[in-house]
Amino acid sequence: MGTRMNTNAFKNNMTRGARFFLIGGIALLAACNGEQTAPDKQPRVEVAPLPPTPLFDQDSAYAFVARQVAFGPRVPATAAHQACGDWLVAKLKEYGAEVVEQRATVTIFNGQSMPLRNIIGSWRPEAADRILLLAHWDTRPFADKDTERMNQPIPGANDGASGVGVLLEIARHLSAKEHGPGVDILFTDVEDYGQPANTMGMDERSMDTWALGAQYFAKNPHVQGYKARFGILLDMVGARDALFYKEALSVQFAPAIVNKVWRTAESLGHADRFIPETKYFVGTDDHVPINKQLRIPTIDIIQYDPSTQAFGPYWHTHDDDMDVIDPETLRAVGRTVLEVVWKER
Repeated sequence: MGTRMNTNAFKNNMTRGARFFLIGGIALLAACNGEQTAPDKQPRVEVAPLPPTPLFDQDSAYAFVARQVAFGPRVPATAAHQACGDWLVAKLKEYGAEVVEQRATVTIFNGQSMPLRNIIGSWRPEAADRILLLAHWDTRPFADKDTERMNQPIPGANDGASGVGVLLEIARHLSAKEHGPGVDILFTDVEDYGQPANTMGMDERSMDTWALGAQYFAKNPHVQGYKARFGILLDMVGARDALFYKEALSVQFAPAIVNKVWRTAESLGHADRFIPETKYFVGTDDHVPINKQLRIPTIDIIQYDPSTQAFGPYWHTHDDDMDVIDPETLRAVGRTVLEVVWKER
């Protein structure tokens, strides 16, 4: 039996067919003209792999700490301070750095004038994009947290030499770094000549008596208009079983850099050292003027001791000697910082 198509339906089908033919024709014409109706695919950008991060040698870092301590207390205006400073300059040059020394006179807490010697080593100084690493190299001129010989200087193995030792081991590899930002290592002076504990009130004026080398650098950088992508300060980073909590001022000034460093530490297996909690226990340190004056987001990797709710019990005492230092702590900090620096493109 045959069927009969409705006249309106026939017309509608014819209209749809014509529309399909018209669209198909346009597509065919576009294809013939070299045009594509499909969305353009973005070209693949090949990112060159980074060279592997060098091995951080904790024994080498430990030897650098021991060498500094062997000079004796590195108190500004002493022979030991002069000799150690000369050695630091020589080591930076040996590792391929362009070295600048900042020599000046600053006024310490009691109004006395004190010579200052900041030491800056730069790798690929022509690179506009930079990373700043820093640590203080002077030591406390008195043991104001001790119960005896309080007026005598301390060895400063952890508080001073540990951060410098880690940075020297990192410096040993920097001449091989040809990718990413250039690197500056700043050894600040007269950091630890702040007002003694038995006379210090926690006010802004007493805080300003600390970190005089960093204050000077922030006001007088070695390069006019100096900027860096970020900065990392190492202070008291070598003690046995040391823990590193997120320091509150660092979190305030540079939260992204704190997170970058702590994530890197975790990825390297050092989560037991780098604790993802924030503690407010540093009144001031070298990173503060760098953040405030130069606006470089800079963090402080610094030991926090839960038993004292501050620094280790040997802090600013004669017990801050090589017996405190553990190569494994130097390794945890050094590997982490070196990895962060090496992975920057």
